[in-house]
Amino acid sequence: MSEKRSVMFVCLGNICRSPMAEAVFNEVAMQKGVADKWYAESSGTGGWHVGCSPDQRTMTVLRNNGIKYKHSAQQFNLDDLNKFDFVFGMDKSNVDFINRKKPSDNTKAQILILGSFDPEAEITGKTNIEDPYFDSDLRGFEKCFQQCMRSCQAFLDQYQ
Repeated sequence: MSEKRSVMFVCLGNICRSPMAEAVFNEVAMQKGVADKWYAESSGTGGWHVGCSPDQRTMTVLRNNGIKYKHSAQQFNLDDLNKFDFVFGMDKSNVDFINRKKPSDNTKAQILILGSFDPEAEITGKTNIEDPYFDSDLRGFEKCFQQCMRSCQAFLDQYQ
């Protein structure tokens, strides 16, 4: 059996967007029957929330969509660039941060914006998955979920 391919999802604090993307990716991989071929993690560019559970609104949206998930926030590490096949920033600022910090162009990981796989991005031109952290309700989290769902489905259609 071949080695699993791997993905890392990165946002700012690892409590909203990237853990949602990780949970969605695992769910989509399971639905497509390829979960045994993939390994996924998530992290944040900052260390403010290391050790914390995801934002309750992230967990609510996941539960509302039938996804069970448990996570403890971690900070992105430059070693991840050689551990993972794909590192997905949730927006351009995450990708820019990773590219500024990477030691060289000679790393294993392809660094991409997750939303670039969203079929709706071809119409809207919007590849960023916006941070819903400061929202007062679930709407931004639900939008994040839908973007992650479409993007992960399209990515796995292409790379499964």
